[in-house]
Amino acid sequence: MTQSLRLGVAGLGTVGTSVVRMVARRAEALAAAAGRPVQVTAVSARDRGRDRGLDLAGIAWFDDPVHLARAGEVDCVVELIGGAEGAARATVEAALAAGKHVVTANKALLARHGAALARMAEEAGVALAFEASAAGGIPVVKTLREALAGNAVARVYGILNGTCNYILSRMELEGLTFEACLKDAQALGYAEADPTFDVEGFDTAHKLAVLTSLAFGTQIDADGISVEGISAIAPLDLRMADELGYRIKLLGVAEATPAGIEQRVHPTMVPKSSAIAQVMGVTNAVTVDTDALRELTLIGPGAGGEATASAVVADIADVAAGRVGPAFGRPAGGLRPLPRAEMQRHEGGYYIRLTVHDRPGVAAGVATRMAERDISLESILQRRSESAAAQDPHGRSGVPVPLVLITYAATEAAIRASLDAIAADGLLAEPPQVIRIERD
Repeated sequence: MTQSLRLGVAGLGTVGTSVVRMVARRAEALAAAAGRPVQVTAVSARDRGRDRGLDLAGIAWFDDPVHLARAGEVDCVVELIGGAEGAARATVEAALAAGKHVVTANKALLARHGAALARMAEEAGVALAFEASAAGGIPVVKTLREALAGNAVARVYGILNGTCNYILSRMELEGLTFEACLKDAQALGYAEADPTFDVEGFDTAHKLAVLTSLAFGTQIDADGISVEGISAIAPLDLRMADELGYRIKLLGVAEATPAGIEQRVHPTMVPKSSAIAQVMGVTNAVTVDTDALRELTLIGPGAGGEATASAVVADIADVAAGRVGPAFGRPAGGLRPLPRAEMQRHEGGYYIRLTVHDRPGVAAGVATRMAERDISLESILQRRSESAAAQDPHGRSGVPVPLVLITYAATEAAIRASLDAIAADGLLAEPPQVIRIERD
C-alpha cells in the first residue's frame, strides 16, 4: 500500500492538538512502520479562531464533525470529542456507516455503546481502535486483546485515574485533607472545575467496563459496576493504613468469582509490598492476574496530551498497516453475557473506622455484633487524641473517638448488617468508614 492514510481529527483539545503534532513529527517513522504515509487532511473543533499553536494550512476545516466523518478526503476518523452521546456518538456512527476506520479515546462512548459500534465496524470491514480509552499511554488494551491470548485472566485491576491517585498521594505524604489536595489538583490542571466524574469513581468505572470485556470476553456492563469515590477518605485513614502496612488507592477491579464476575470501583487498601502500592502521583497502573503469568503489572502515564496521543497514534499506525481485527478481540456477536456477581456477595478483608462514644463496653459491644455475623477480627485499635487522653486519662467523658477494626475475610452483606446493628445500638457518633482490603 502506497496511498496515504488520510486522517480526520474531530476535537482539537489537549489530546487532539498533541495527535496532530505527533503525526507530523513522526511522519517518516510512521510511514516506514506502516508501509504508507500517514497525514492529517481534515480537522473539526468548536472554535475555529482559537490559537492552538498548530499550522493547519492545507488541512480542511469542518465546523460539524459529522460532516468530517463523511468527507471524501478522510479514510480514518480520530474521535477526540468525548462523551457518550451527542456529537461524539454521531461522528463515530457516521464514520463507520461510511466505511471509514475509527480511532477513539472515548471511554464513556465505549462503555455505553462499544458492542454496537464494534458490530458496525465488523460489518463495514473497518477498524474500531481504542487503546487510549483506558490508562492513557499504557498499552493495556493491546496487551489484553493480543499479548495474553494464551492466558486465562482471573483478575484485572488498577489505578485508572491520575487525579484520584495524585490526591491520595498528597494526602498520605503531606497529611493534607481531601479538600486541600483537590484544590491543588485543580490549580495544576489535574482536576476539572467540577471534579465529580473523577473523584467519585465514574471515570474509572467507564475504563473498567472496557477492560472487563477485553479480559473476560464478555459484553460490556457499565451498569453492573459498584462505584465509590474518594471524597470521604480522611487523613486518619491514610495514617492508619500506613501503620497497618497498607496504602489507600482508588482501584477499578474486575475479578472472576464462583458467583460471577465482580466489577467494582472503590478506595482500597493495598499492601505496601505490592507493585501497585508504589505508584504515586498522576501515574496509572494496571495489574493482570492470569493462569500462566500469574501477575503482570503495567505502569506509566495515565493522562495528558502526549501520553494519550501516544496511544492514539499507535492505533493509527495499526490502521495504516492494515492490522484490522475485532475491536474486543473476538467478534461482537461472540461476546457472552456478563455473569454478574452482586457486590453484597463480595468476600474479603475490611478496614472499618467507627467513631464511637469513649465509654466502657463500647468495643465489646462492637465485637459482639461482628461475632453474631461470623466476622472474625484480625485487630481492633482505639485511638484517642493526645489532648483528650491528657484531659481524661480514664476515658470517662464519652467524647467520640475512632475505633479501627481489621477483619479477616467476610462478605459485604455481613459487614453491612453488622454495622446496621451497631448503629441501632446507639454506639456510633458518625457514619462508619469502610475500606476494602485487596491482599496479594
